[in-house]
Parts: sequence; C-alpha cells; structure tokens
Amino acid sequence: MRLLLLVYILLGCVYGYAQKPLDSIQRLDEVVLSDVKLKRFANGYKLIVLNDSVLKKNTTSLTDVLRFNSSIYFKENGYGMVSSPSFRGTNASQTGVIWNGININSILNGQVDFNIISSVNYDNVTIRNSGGSVQYGSGAIGGTVHLSNELDFSEHTDHTLRVGYGSFNTFNTNYNFSFGKEKWSGNFGVAYVDSENDYEFIGLDRRNENGQFNNLDINLNLGYTLSDKDVLKLYHQNFRSDRNLSATIVAPSNSRYESEDYRTMIDWVHAEKSYKSVLKAAHLSEQFKYFENKDLDIFSKGQATTWYLKHNYERKLTNSITTTVLTDYTTITAEGNSFDNPKRDAFSTTVIFSHQPNNKLAYNLNLRKDFISDFESPFVFSGDLSYELTKNYTVKLNASKNFRVPTFNDLYWTPGGNLDLNPEESYQIDLGHSFTTKLVEFDINTFYIETSDLIQWRPDSSLGYWLPINIASTKHYGLEADLRFKKEFNNHKLLLVGSYSYTETEDVERQEPLIYVPIHKANLSASYNYKSFSAIYQHLFNGEVNIIGNTLKEFQVANIGLSYNFKSNSKLDYTVDLNINNIYNTYYENVALRPMPNRNLNMRLTLNF
Repeated sequence: MRLLLLVYILLGCVYGYAQKPLDSIQRLDEVVLSDVKLKRFANGYKLIVLNDSVLKKNTTSLTDVLRFNSSIYFKENGYGMVSSPSFRGTNASQTGVIWNGININSILNGQVDFNIISSVNYDNVTIRNSGGSVQYGSGAIGGTVHLSNELDFSEHTDHTLRVGYGSFNTFNTNYNFSFGKEKWSGNFGVAYVDSENDYEFIGLDRRNENGQFNNLDINLNLGYTLSDKDVLKLYHQNFRSDRNLSATIVAPSNSRYESEDYRTMIDWVHAEKSYKSVLKAAHLSEQFKYFENKDLDIFSKGQATTWYLKHNYERKLTNSITTTVLTDYTTITAEGNSFDNPKRDAFSTTVIFSHQPNNKLAYNLNLRKDFISDFESPFVFSGDLSYELTKNYTVKLNASKNFRVPTFNDLYWTPGGNLDLNPEESYQIDLGHSFTTKLVEFDINTFYIETSDLIQWRPDSSLGYWLPINIASTKHYGLEADLRFKKEFNNHKLLLVGSYSYTETEDVERQEPLIYVPIHKANLSASYNYKSFSAIYQHLFNGEVNIIGNTLKEFQVANIGLSYNFKSNSKLDYTVDLNINNIYNTYYENVALRPMPNRNLNMRLTLNF
C-alpha cells in the first residue's frame, strides 16, 4: 500500500505542475489511435500491420486472415469451430488479444477464440511479437494481436455493402458506414456469416457432421472533439455466435455452443504541448451456454463481467525524454454451473521511460507491479531499443519478464479448481535485424523464451478427475524471417509478401517437444493489380506437428482470388470477387482427427457509395 500511495502522490505532483498554461497543439495525434502504446513504446519490437484491404479480403473470421499472413499456428477443431493460436510455440492463453488498447482475454479460460472475431469490422490488425505483459497484462507471453478501430475527422460520408455466397451453403454479408464532419466522427459495422459447413472429408466418403454455425458481429465507434485539446471517444462491440460442435473422424457429435460478448469503452484524451492524459473506462461481458445434446433444452452456462478503469499519463521532460505512468483498476465477477460466484479485484502500476538521444537510437525501459486480491503476482519488467546502423539497416532488441495469472476456471472450477496455483512466469529475449530499400523490406528475428510454473490440467487417479497444477517448465527458441517486395510500373502493381518461422520447443520435465507446434511454417502471398483488375495467390506450408503419441503430417494449401472493380460516373462503384480456397484439394488437419475443408468457392459483390 505504501507503493500505491507513493505513486498517487507522484502523479498528483506531476499533474499539478502540468496544469501550468502551455501552448496549444494543432492536432491531437491520438484522435485516430486507440492504443498509443502499440507503436510509441515498441521501438525494439517486430510489428506486422494488416490494413483494411487485407482484412476485408476474408469475411468469415480472423483465423483465415492470420493463417496466411503471419507465423501464428492455429489449432482449429474443424472449420469455424474453436480456433486457438500458438505464438512462437506458446499456447492460446499465452497470446494476448488487445481490443482498442485493453486486454480482452477471457477471465474464464484465459483465451480468445479467433473464429469468433470478424476481420471486416476493424481498420487494422497488428501482430506484435515478443512478451507484452508490462504494457498489456496477464497472458501476453508469446505475443499480442491488436484489434483497432480508427476515427477519421476529415469531411466524408462512406457506405460499403458486401454480399457473398459460397460452398457448403455459406452466406456472408456486412455493411460499414463511416462519417466525419467538423467535430464529429463515427463508424458503424455489422457482419453476419451463416454456413451449413458440411464439407467433404477428402478420401473418406463422408461429410463434416454437425458443423453448422452462424456469427453476428456489431461495431459502433464515435468520436467528438470537445476542444483543440480534448477528444471523447466511444467504442462498442457486440458479438453473438451459435455453433454446433462438429464430429471427428472417429466420434459423432450432437453438441452445441452459444456465446455472446459485449464490450463498451469510453476514452477521453487530453493533450497539451508537454503532456498527454488518456482515461479509459470499459465494461466487458462474456457468457456462454453449452448443450451436450442440441435437441434438449438442458445446458451448462457461465458468465463473467469486468469493469475496467485505466489512466495513461505521458510527460515530455525534454525533446528526447518522455516518462509515462499507467495505472489501471479492474473488478471482475463471474457465475456459472461449475464455480461459485468468484470475484477478483486488481490494481496495477506501470512506469515507462523513453529516450531518443538522436535520430538513430531510441529505447524504452518499463516496470510493472500488479496487486491482485486472490493471490500474489510477480514484478515484471521489459526493455527495448532500436539502432539505425545505416540508412538501410536497423538493429532491434527487446528483453522482458512476463506473467500469466490463473484463470477463474483454473482456480474455482468444480471439481478440480486449485487455489494454490502460482502465476506462470516467463523470461525472453528477441534480437531483430531490419533491412529496407526502395523495393524490398526484409526482417529477421531470433528469440528465446523460458517459462516456469506452467499451468497444466492433469488427471488425478486418487480424486478421479482432472485438476490444474504448476508442473511444467518450457523452453522455446527459433527464428522468424519476413520479406516484402513491392514494384509499380505504369498501371501495373506487384506485391510479394512472405514469411518463414523455425520454432523449437521443449517440455523440460519430460525432455520432449511440445505438442501442436510446427517446427517449420511458411507462407507466401503474391498479388497483382492492373487498373481495375487484381489477382492474388496465397500459399501456406505447415510442417509436421507433434501430438500425443503421434504426429500430424506436413501439408501445403493454397488459395487464389480474382477481382474486378466496375466504376461509374456517380459515386457508386462495385467490385466482384471470386475466391477459390484449397485449390489443390489437399487433405490436412490442424487438430488430430478433424479434417479441414476440401476445395471450395466463394463469390462476393461489394458496393461502395
């Protein structure tokens, strides 16, 4: 408590000093940025930004986008089913998902299902490699995926309507509206997908059974300029999913899973010449129903509610030195059939020191301490730097200590919850090299991660059920390479984007590799544009994957897309897209005994007005 009191005294003193009159600024640079920390305090990190043109090529889920545009491996229980990321060999609960600046990993199981995230309602998605627990809290061990909505205050009114239909009786549609005028800005998006999902199992003379699903995603974002120094923003998302859980090759299924998430956040930005203040207040709600037999009105359920308050105070001490203090408070409650109304209160303080002594060197030092009501959390830290050795060559380095706290399921599940669990702790280091020319961008990163007190659910023969224990320590090391080539001549545009990852892992206790981690993974995307015509080819190689007692074979799968834009004399123009997925009709599994779709088609009409 003495530390908390000291932090508040320091904040009060600094804030009081900062109230002295300062020159006005011409523009609030955070007006369109919901997560200022992402780029400002990540000099030594590898960032991959997927803009809206990439995201809107796929209208089903974020899994499909990231599978072909990142080194993340997804354990997918059949197409459209639960999709769990493996980031540098870490598990799904060790990947942080950040929505407009706040962590949205489930308090119940610590994960985010990437098949219930629609990519078309976000302006960009950023993949941030390496640990991020100092800035983003529990679970950000392997890396973070950032979902961002932008607000554009320039004068505009735009409408976009997309309607698509494809194989397996798959229907998808979405509508986006955005506007900006003087002090107001806003955007609204709704996306819906419905599929019978009854694809054939190649070579097995049967189809995917009980795989039907539908997802509805609604986004609303508003911004209002109170003055030349103040902006008020509102972000809201509602996602509803109704999925049957498909059968495996050897076991039938008649189960069903309903989930619904609500997220609402108010964001107030105040900026002066030498300091900035950002206050976020958010309400998050997650709930689910599980039906063992979808034909019966008998189900288990659970829900969790989070209230979140966060303040970001950034002070520019000199032209080259900035200090930032982040404080946040959360209170979480839950209820369900398998746990008795658990509650958690948490407070955290983060201090960031940023220094850019010259145009070539920039570095950040970060410290964080959490105070959590139901157990002790570790003190964590990180540091990163970038140094421009030449005009075309930059070295990047980051190192950190990260953590993951036990979830409500880990602590309170009945039967099996374990109140004696410790948080997972992880140390890691990442060294990157970035080469840039007019035509080519090439990045190569090497990394090492060591995690202790890994939480695993294991069977207990004396009790007769599974329970979580701190048992495992793991090591991860490897290499990632990313290449981007862009060439334009006359009306022709060519873009090549490729990545390769090499990942070795070890369960230290068992002295064997972790399951569901491909040693080799690579993807290539080649796109060509000529006037109104465009084409894209995507290719994915996934190496052999260890599973319990066996391996999943390596596979290669590819997609092709063709697009033509019809322009008119009025504001209205429309685009027709044809996509053929798995063009080589490859049999492959991301999870054992759960085949993925055969060759399939999707057609889409897009209207812009």
